[in-house]
Amino acid sequence: MLKDYKVHALALVVVLVCEFIGKQSIWTISVYPMLYAMIIGGIISLPKLKILKLKNMNHASTIMMVTLMLLVAKLGVSVGPKIDMILEDAKLALIFQELGHFAGTILLGLPLAMILGMKREAVGATYSVAREPNIAIVADKYGLDSAEGRGVMAMYVCGTLYGAIWMSILASVMAKLDILHPYALAMGAGVGSGSMMAASLAPISDLYPQMASEIKAYATTANLISSIVGIYIYTLFSLPFASFLYNLFARLRRNKEGALS
Repeated sequence: MLKDYKVHALALVVVLVCEFIGKQSIWTISVYPMLYAMIIGGIISLPKLKILKLKNMNHASTIMMVTLMLLVAKLGVSVGPKIDMILEDAKLALIFQELGHFAGTILLGLPLAMILGMKREAVGATYSVAREPNIAIVADKYGLDSAEGRGVMAMYVCGTLYGAIWMSILASVMAKLDILHPYALAMGAGVGSGSMMAASLAPISDLYPQMASEIKAYATTANLISSIVGIYIYTLFSLPFASFLYNLFARLRRNKEGALS
């Protein structure tokens, strides 16, 4: 992995190009070098271009996990001095945020997925934000060969490819609208994914530079709670509720079709 000089060289070139372009603004959307890097990286990894082989991509994936660990460690250090302030000021907000994750993915996502024609795959796809712990939960209960397993894996791939890009654009738009407090935006960035959180933090911190350290602390705390407490919520509540809701909607659909026929 460390001797895969092709990956290191391409990464260096992409970083230099993206930093040279710098921050750009399109209407209310601020576009940052990290976003360019993800798009360029996605393009050069296309199989048709034959720039990278599967071996190179596997090496890059491993290196990415190491860099995310360094990022999380850096952000974790910034949380420590402010943890008392965060828990005192935003304890209930952090708890209710987990309910927001549930409401957004299941109550909105599941009916929409079924309208679009998904079957049991909708349960795995919409019960969570579909990161690594969520895959493990579905794998343990249903197996990855099941419809639910295919659903969560499909969302994991989409989240990996497009999640950070979407979060970066959404955070930029919401921050520019100035309708939410910076701390609320920061907590919203902590969805349980390191890469998505990092992509969201850039535009928020840039717009509120005087509060950058507090914003990072709130986002990291929310991300940590989503990663740890979220596992119990997803296991004990979200997944069973998504399955129950799917069965309910499927039964209502069958009854309606039977009445029409």
